[in-house]
Amino acid sequence: MAISLTLLGADGALQEHRLVGEPLVVPAAMRFTSRVAYAAAHVVVDPQRTSDPMFAPVIDWDATIRYREHLWSLGFGVAEAMDTSQRGMGLDWKVALELVQRSARAASVLGGSIASGAGTDHLDLNASLTLEDVARGYEMQCAAIEEAGSRIILMASRALAKIARSADDYAAVYSRILGQVKEPVILHWLGPMFDPALEGYWGSADPRTAMERCVALIAQHREKIDGVKISLLDAELEIDMRRALPAGVRMYTGDDFNYDRLILGDERGHSDALLGIFDAIAPATALALAALDRGDEVGYRALMTPTVPLSRHIFQKPTFYYKTGLVFLAYLNGFQEHFRMVGGQESARSVGHLCELFRLADAAGLLRDPELAVRRMKSTMELAGVA
Repeated sequence: MAISLTLLGADGALQEHRLVGEPLVVPAAMRFTSRVAYAAAHVVVDPQRTSDPMFAPVIDWDATIRYREHLWSLGFGVAEAMDTSQRGMGLDWKVALELVQRSARAASVLGGSIASGAGTDHLDLNASLTLEDVARGYEMQCAAIEEAGSRIILMASRALAKIARSADDYAAVYSRILGQVKEPVILHWLGPMFDPALEGYWGSADPRTAMERCVALIAQHREKIDGVKISLLDAELEIDMRRALPAGVRMYTGDDFNYDRLILGDERGHSDALLGIFDAIAPATALALAALDRGDEVGYRALMTPTVPLSRHIFQKPTFYYKTGLVFLAYLNGFQEHFRMVGGQESARSVGHLCELFRLADAAGLLRDPELAVRRMKSTMELAGVA
């Protein structure tokens, strides 16, 4: 018998929704090899031990690490302590470092791949900072991540964006850090739609000028750079930058709107991926990338295409609230027993938004236990006063 429930429609009226998706199942031994894919993973707050969710969240470490084990089991690398884990948006450096350390230990046991964000978020942006302060901040976090046993993702710095006066300031700081790292890093260029404090990164408000400066830096330090992840939601700019990169340097797409075609690529190359949406669509992506390994582009598109409307919905403006959708889907799928978030961000999206998320996840086959998902969706609506 078909499963159905009542949801809010786009006009705010109640509508019956009959589930249509078949839950995707990934074979235990399946792995993909034609693309490198890192999933930026969310964290699970402990609502019983957190007395101050806005400023002092307590992390449920067991549930948080279990989710990473789930991602590793599907063949993904884990991009740790990134904006998906609310890094710099509720998760401070002290807790982020513990997250890196715990995840790195789990990765070493399971043979999982991990790369972690090194930034400058421990610096006080209200202080009179210098470029030397920023460089030392990066050095401290890089050293701590390397000591934990993780590779480095060199994150964009709010402090550097605030005090840099020219492209030369960016080049000086990055060149200093890249000269010290032990293994090649992934550069992370996060756009202002994800973090408004990063407007004008690389010393220019024009994305193409900024791209040229970033490519020049990469060319100068190519032996210390595995790849660059850009999250600008501009597919054509990413393709142009990908084609301009030195040989051997990967483009990791961070485009949560156009990742399907960017990963597929064209006759001149493709993007690998480091994406927050993989937290939500990992089963579909794992199966799609395995199809791509076999040269089955039709199978790849059949699996990935239905995930794109879900991703665009989750990442709709204001984009930096996308974490709410990821955690809600993890809750619907039974990966955590509650819908509570760092900083209280469970309230950042409307009930109507969550209803549409449910429909789109169903259409993509991403409700792994439909009956459980329906019960939890109904409970969410009841708590919001929707009968």
